[in-house]
Amino acid sequence: MSRPGRVVVVGDVVTDVVAVVARPLATGSDTPATIRVGGGGQAANTAAWLAEVGVPVTLVGAVGDDEAGRARVVELTRAGVDCAVTAYPDRPTGSVVVLASGEERTMLTERGANERLTGAQVRQALAALPDARHLHLSAYPLLDAASRDAGLAALAAARAAGLTTSVDAASAAPLRLVGATAFLDWVRDVDLLLVNTDEAEALAGRTDSTQQARALTATARHVVVKCGSAGAVWAGPDGAVTTAPARPVTVVDVTGAGDAFAAGLLAGWLVGATPAVALARAGELGARAVAGIGARPTR
Repeated sequence: MSRPGRVVVVGDVVTDVVAVVARPLATGSDTPATIRVGGGGQAANTAAWLAEVGVPVTLVGAVGDDEAGRARVVELTRAGVDCAVTAYPDRPTGSVVVLASGEERTMLTERGANERLTGAQVRQALAALPDARHLHLSAYPLLDAASRDAGLAALAAARAAGLTTSVDAASAAPLRLVGATAFLDWVRDVDLLLVNTDEAEALAGRTDSTQQARALTATARHVVVKCGSAGAVWAGPDGAVTTAPARPVTVVDVTGAGDAFAAGLLAGWLVGATPAVALARAGELGARAVAGIGARPTR
């Protein structure tokens, strides 16, 4: 298979403070944890994993004009990501506190400068990338009214330029707040929609993953439901369904696992891999991600 063309990833860049706890939180007291601080944000993570596997990638996003924002851009650049990231002086770089335990993680989020991402910024970045072949949108910009124009502009500009498109549904709680009808209208006709099991339930109801994936192909041409340790399900426009088991691995921290999975999936699919092969590549990166602490590749 050939090398994929440039992927443009649009979405959040944040500082992650990840606390991996081995037992339930002691409310009002102390709970021992292993804590790491580093780069995060669904879009930034996916871009970093794409670069890790040799895919040319540009990240379009926003940070604050602060030390954290500069550090995040330096990290991504060193990882091989081309950054079309604007620094805004009036907002801090976004931050997320992640409480991780086993296969669960809970996030406390301050989107900060990510709310300043604009449609004009996205359109300008795409116009400057004649080698772009695919646009991948993290749904966080869509799920926040402050940045929604940027998400909608990204999909519209990509279609106008003849790029293929994919969307990661991002997070179940904000999906429920905006509502399934609105979200599915925003992402209608994308080539690939990625959801985890909670997001699939928010968008397609409480049923099994295969039925959810098939139902969502009424909106997107291809749908992948990420089922964690239960593997993944891919439904295509012809009604065919492909399932894949998860790779056996000792889970340390699931932060960024879905973002790594998305990168592996795109790296395969964009060069013509079958769903089975693309899911296998996705599983490889997802397994790498959960084996350590933090959302980015470590070498």
